[in-house]
Amino acid sequence: MSKLSHLNARGEAHMVDVSEKDVTSRTAVAEGFVAMQPATLDLVTRGEAKKGDVLATARIAGIMAAKRTHELIPLCHPLAISKVTVEFTPSTHPAGIHVTAEVKVTGKTGVEMEALTAVSVACLTIYDMLKAADKGMTLSSIRLLEKTGGRSGTYRADNEAKG
Repeated sequence: MSKLSHLNARGEAHMVDVSEKDVTSRTAVAEGFVAMQPATLDLVTRGEAKKGDVLATARIAGIMAAKRTHELIPLCHPLAISKVTVEFTPSTHPAGIHVTAEVKVTGKTGVEMEALTAVSVACLTIYDMLKAADKGMTLSSIRLLEKTGGRSGTYRADNEAKG
């Protein structure tokens, strides 16, 4: 295992100094899944959820979360994000909604945490919007699918979902 960049010589947590890093184009894509009862999924696809448009609300929540990641994750740098997309794919087998977020920036540090935060908050928002109909929903398989740019180059996850 390589040295953890968020620990100093004494083992104390600190924010990484990125001042000497090159500015590069960086992207990250993350995914997650909200499993639910088929009847709950029908509420979403028919647009009949009592709280309103579930996916529009979750999309906005995911975008907002990506932009505020540095306020939620203690050692993340604030970033001037160029683009955030949050997409949803309903699934009947298993019943639920697959969530994908892509975040882009031109900067000195990556956007993996922003993509993961966008997916996580979008999934939580789906739960919140539908909990009156299905308290048994589960959130799972939140993971980084891909990142590009920076010193470490490109990373792509294997095709099998974890969790």
